[in-house]
Formats: sequence, C-alpha cells, structure tokens
Amino acid sequence: MSEMNNQQLIEKAKTVLRPRRLSFENGAGDVACALLSSGGNIYLGVCIDISSGIGFCAEHSAIAAMITAGESKIAKIVAVWGNGTVLPPCGRCREFMYQIDRENLAHTDVILGADRTVKLQELLPHPYDEVWTLG
Repeated sequence: MSEMNNQQLIEKAKTVLRPRRLSFENGAGDVACALLSSGGNIYLGVCIDISSGIGFCAEHSAIAAMITAGESKIAKIVAVWGNGTVLPPCGRCREFMYQIDRENLAHTDVILGADRTVKLQELLPHPYDEVWTLG
C-alpha cells in the first residue's frame, strides 16, 4: 500500500471540491471525498444534493469509483467541505463503508483532521447486522 499522510489525502479531496448549482436549485460538489484503498489507489468523489432526497454523499461517490475499479477495502478516507474543513462521515456513510467490506470496520482509518484519525469501528460501534448476530 502506498503511504499517504492525512494532509496529503485532505489535499487530494480538495482538488475536486467545486460547489456548483444544478437544475431545480439542486447542487453538487460542496463536499468532496478522497479515499486510499488497501491496494494503494486513490479514489475521489463529490456529493450530489437533490431536493427529493435521492442524492448521495461524497463518500458514496468515491466508494462507487473504488467498487467500479474492482476494490472494496478502504485504508483511509476523508471528506472535506468549504475551504477544506474536514467532516466526519454521516451514519449512512459509516454503515455503507462497513457493508461493502466487513474488514473496513476494523481496518479503515477515518481522517477527522490533519493530526486526527480513528478507526471506522470507533464511529460505528454497533453496525446494523449486529442485532441479527446477537441471539
């Protein structure tokens, strides 16, 4: 796996951070994501905000690019907004990262700042399927 520090991945995400208006007062690109796969590849994505609730987060976009390329394991992931403010992933994104590959729960570093990283498991202590495996 190619090594990349938090700030380098934050800077990669910022390269696609370009907010823009779409039809019907919808928007895209005000949150961007960069992820480093376990295979050492970088994938980028942006959010699409659609008023009817069918849009998606930047993390979903970057993960879709990774899946399209045949990978599923995330080594590091970061989302940025505005002038580069790092955002934690929402609950839907946390569960999504876990459900595309179980190993992401224990192994994915979620970047929360230039000097702060936590494992996905710290942000998702009780994945959805836990309830089905408890009994």
